[in-house]
Amino acid sequence: MQGEAGPSLLRHWIACAATRDPDKAFIVSADDGRVLTYDQLRALTGRIATHLRDQGVGANDRVALLSNNSIEHLVTYFGVLAYGATICTVHVEMNRNQLDSILPMLMPRMVLCEDGLGLDDIFKAVSATCRPLGAWDDRRGDSFFAAVNACEPGDAYADAGADDAAVVLFTSGTSARPKGVVLSFRELLSNAEPTADGFNLTAHDRIYDFRSFNWCSAQTLSAVPPLCRGATLILGRKFSRSRFFDHIRQYGATIATGNPTTIGILLNGDAAAAPELPTLRFMTSSSAPLLVDEWRRFEERFGIRVSQGYGCSEVGWIAAQPGEQRRIGTVGRPHDYHRLSIVGAEGQMMPRGEPGAVELGGLSGNAYRTLADDGSIRIDCQGRMKTGDLGFLDGDGYLHLTGRAKDLIIRGGVNISPLEIDGVLMRRSEVIEACTIGVPDQTYGEEVVAYVVLRPGVTIGADDILRHCAAALPAFKTPKQIVMSDELPKTERGKLDRKALVERWIRGTTPA
Repeated sequence: MQGEAGPSLLRHWIACAATRDPDKAFIVSADDGRVLTYDQLRALTGRIATHLRDQGVGANDRVALLSNNSIEHLVTYFGVLAYGATICTVHVEMNRNQLDSILPMLMPRMVLCEDGLGLDDIFKAVSATCRPLGAWDDRRGDSFFAAVNACEPGDAYADAGADDAAVVLFTSGTSARPKGVVLSFRELLSNAEPTADGFNLTAHDRIYDFRSFNWCSAQTLSAVPPLCRGATLILGRKFSRSRFFDHIRQYGATIATGNPTTIGILLNGDAAAAPELPTLRFMTSSSAPLLVDEWRRFEERFGIRVSQGYGCSEVGWIAAQPGEQRRIGTVGRPHDYHRLSIVGAEGQMMPRGEPGAVELGGLSGNAYRTLADDGSIRIDCQGRMKTGDLGFLDGDGYLHLTGRAKDLIIRGGVNISPLEIDGVLMRRSEVIEACTIGVPDQTYGEEVVAYVVLRPGVTIGADDILRHCAAALPAFKTPKQIVMSDELPKTERGKLDRKALVERWIRGTTPA
């Protein structure tokens, strides 16, 4: 597939699904019940192709999409890709304060924006055509979809190949400029079938996803793989603890997506157990490590298997496991085509069971690319790349992640994984969140400090938690201080922000 993973492959998937089962739902909007069938997807992507051709859009021309989760968002995403241009997904809420630099950097030919986002002032500085997105069945007005529906479906496609840019997506960022990751059609589409295989996704599945489809994780799990398999996506506008199980039950979802943050929210909610969910096979977790104790506690409380997977924006999904075969504590088996290896400090391959850096490079000679400040594409590495994660492969080929290289605590020359200490802290039922960091120390370079958030109404002393850690950890890993906190800083995507916590520590210990 790798040699033909261009826009024509995406058009082939759309045509096959629409021919095989034209009235089958491709997308169901969980919040309002609207349905888009595969036949409607085929017609709309054909009309989008005609419209883009008429607007002079070609291969590697960029279409910026500023939209939250919706049928319209995903139809536009697939329409631009199937035509052969580049879709640029920008999470407005996360990147609003960076849009005045992101949009000029993108140099888009067209900007499409969901109504009500309040971006008129930003658009004044953009030379490209800016249009409201509208509703997918618009027939009148000035929206993108009104113009699309005035076109006839056609076979006008840009002359794009496998190595042309398919997607530009931005990492979250508030104080620092977000990184624009460029995925080629080869990188995006080659990931679809291995990911579907990894989670055992078939045409019979109905996958529920509320995560932002501006991010790579949702695009490469719940958008492209369901299309290549002819499955159905149940699309949530955003996460809702009160509606999560209701949506699964109401729409008969067989797979639900999630992450450690949403799992923690569900665990700390009022529900003693999940309602009857006869169709649900399992729930996924990704984007951050899921601590084993939380994993087990969720499964025991709700009776739902959790399948942890692993990926990154530069390549899509890297490892997966079906919920029926999940192995707690691992992120599954790596996709074969990635040719993943664990390497040591000198680049040598590490034997099974030995930790090191995660490195991969399954597409021969592939260039891993990002946007430069001037909008040009730069090559960050070629052939193989390190993800920045640390881990090891066990004897059965399952990947265990032990942390991020940048988060390692180096105390007296010894590497300490903060995740291991977080896991020990979370064994205390009184603790609902924990985050371990390395702080500056004159003797050891760094010293271990842990912040914890207690369950509401619970009273426990820091000394008790320190004794708990000392009983489970060697002395050099045991935190030298436990700091009680009402809340812990998180990134815009809900991950614990260890860097911000180190800055909090420094502010609190530096004399005024």
